[in-house]
Amino acid sequence: MDESVERLKELVSRCDNIVFFGGAGVSTESGIPDFRSVDGLYSQKYDYPPEKILSHDFFMKNTSQFYRFYREKMLFPDAEPNDAHRALSELEKKGKVRAVITQNIDSLHQKSGSRNVLELHGSVHRNYCMKCSRFYDLEYIMNSRDIPRCECGGIIKPDVVLYQEGLDNDTIEKAIRYISQAEMLIIGGTSLGVYPAAGLVDYFRGKDLVLINKGATSRSCRASLVIERKIGEVFRNLL
Repeated sequence: MDESVERLKELVSRCDNIVFFGGAGVSTESGIPDFRSVDGLYSQKYDYPPEKILSHDFFMKNTSQFYRFYREKMLFPDAEPNDAHRALSELEKKGKVRAVITQNIDSLHQKSGSRNVLELHGSVHRNYCMKCSRFYDLEYIMNSRDIPRCECGGIIKPDVVLYQEGLDNDTIEKAIRYISQAEMLIIGGTSLGVYPAAGLVDYFRGKDLVLINKGATSRSCRASLVIERKIGEVFRNLL
């Protein structure tokens, strides 16, 4: 274990008010591709750019094409939590991690056992009829053909935040409260390039800001500790 990970372990051992803020890099070790890396989803070629396909307007006007892309590139039903997810769950059980705030939509934090998870961009596991609001799970979407429809005839929409859509106000308010009251904020698996979610870290007023990411981030100069390694490797050594 190198000095930076030893330092993180020391910081975690003496803090009981930690908030974790994570991005796509948290789930790459579970086999879910990073959207914006060189090998990620956004570097691949389609008839339309992924940003356009994953927009509200495209969903409303080209629903069938949206779902073809969505089922093929956005759903990973067999993905399992990795060491980072598991460590955060254990740290929550020990009373150290107060909240996990995630930009991911895979719900792997909950699958690993974390209870207080704030999903900024929603979850593929929740889907709702746009007409009657009836709930449908991921299995229903996976097994449906073309445009999934409710028994009432309405179109079912994933409970994920598409481009052109705003974040949920209640989730944002909770995230701000946890971050602003935290003594330690660990940011992992994100370059902090996605707004408005990335702007939430500016509410942190605590003592230690820790950044764990394979590349540099826009907040590195403010951090108490920067670790440029895979997040699963780092968290594997914390317990």
